[in-house]
Amino acid sequence: MTTTTISIEAPALVPAASRPRIMSPALALVFLASFGSLTSFYLLLSVVPVYATSVGAGVTGAGFATGALMLSTVAAELASPRLIARFGYRPVLVTGLVLLGAPALAFPLSSSMTAILVVCAVRGLGFAIIMVVGGALIASLVPAERRGEGLGLYGVVAGVPSIAALPLGVWLAGRVGYPAVFVAGAVTALAGLAAVPGLRGHEPAADAGDGAERPIGVLAGLATPALLRPSLVFAATTVAGGVVVTFLPLAVTHASGGLVAIALLVQSAAATLTRWWAGRYGDRRGPAGLLAPAVLVAGTGMLLLAVTGSPVAVFTGMLLFGAGFGVAQNASLSVMLARVPTSGYGTVSAVWNLAYDAGYGVGAAGFGVVAAYTGQPAGFAITGLLVLAALRVARRDHRTTR
Repeated sequence: MTTTTISIEAPALVPAASRPRIMSPALALVFLASFGSLTSFYLLLSVVPVYATSVGAGVTGAGFATGALMLSTVAAELASPRLIARFGYRPVLVTGLVLLGAPALAFPLSSSMTAILVVCAVRGLGFAIIMVVGGALIASLVPAERRGEGLGLYGVVAGVPSIAALPLGVWLAGRVGYPAVFVAGAVTALAGLAAVPGLRGHEPAADAGDGAERPIGVLAGLATPALLRPSLVFAATTVAGGVVVTFLPLAVTHASGGLVAIALLVQSAAATLTRWWAGRYGDRRGPAGLLAPAVLVAGTGMLLLAVTGSPVAVFTGMLLFGAGFGVAQNASLSVMLARVPTSGYGTVSAVWNLAYDAGYGVGAAGFGVVAAYTGQPAGFAITGLLVLAALRVARRDHRTTR
C-alpha cells in the first residue's frame, strides 16, 4: 500500500542579495494565459445572466446560468489533478482554454435555456482546468524561497480582470450588443493558446513509475489535516466574499449606487494589494502566522457591514474585509504548497480553488436563506462571527508549524 507523507517545515530564510529572480519567460507566459482566461470569465460573468433574461429565461433562468457555470467548475476541479498527472500541464491547459473560449461563440445561437445552460457548464469545465493548471504551474516555476511573492504577483494579474472586465462586459453589451461581447470572451481565452508552446519542458512526468513521487488525490488532500486546516480557514473568508458581492448592493439601498460601487472597488483593490504584500512577508517570516490575523481583520470588517445605515462603517468594513481576504488568499495557498512535494502542486491548487468557488456559492445561497429570517444587517453580523470562528482552526494550524 502506498502512503502519502506531508511534511511541515519552516521556510528557509535567504539573504536578500542572494534571492533568485521571480520572473522567467515561462512564468510570463502563464501570467498572460491566466490574464486572458480571467478576462474572458469576468467579461461574460454578468452578461450571460442578462442575456438569458433577454431570451425569456426570467430571473430564475439567470440564476441557473451562473449556477451551472460554478457547479461544473467545482466538479472539474476534483478531476483536474489526475488529468495533469496523466497527460501533463500543456495538453490539459490547451483543453481548458478551448473549453472556456470556443463555447462562448455558441451563445448567440443559443435561444433556449437548455442550450445556454449547456454552454455555461462547458465553460465552467474549462475555467476550472485553467485555474488548477495555472496555480500548479506558478508553484513549479517560482523559486521556493520567493513563492509567496510570486503568488502575490499572480494575485495582481488575477485582480485586474475582476476589477475591470466585470463592469466592462455589461457596458459593452449595452453599446455594441451581446454577440460582440461573446466574441471578445472567446478571443481573450483562446489567445492563451499562443503561450502553450513556450511551456515545453515544464510539465510533470506523466504516469510516474515505481519510486517516483505519486500525485496526491483531491479527496486524499482533503482528508489530510495539514491541507484541510488552511483550506477551511480560507473557505471561511470566501463564504463572506460570496455574501459581500451578492448582497451588499441590495443591503445598502439608502445610499447612492456610488457608495456601493466605491466600496466594492476598495474591497477588490485592498485584496489585490494585500495578497501581494502577504507574499513578500511570508517569504521572509513564514506564511502560517498570517492566517489568524487575516481571519481577525476579515471578520471584523464583516461585523462592521452590519451597520448598513452608516456609509463610514460600510466603507471601513469593506476595506478591512478586502485586506483580510487578500492576506488569507496568499497565506493559505503558500502554506499548503509548502506541505506537499512537487507532485502535489496540482492537488493543492484544486483544493484551494474548491475552497474559493464552493465558499462563494455557499455564502451567497446560505445568506439568502438566513437573511430571510434575520434581515440583512443581522446576516452580515452572523457571517462575521462565522469568519471569526475560523480563528481557532488558524491558531491550531500555526501551532503545528512551530
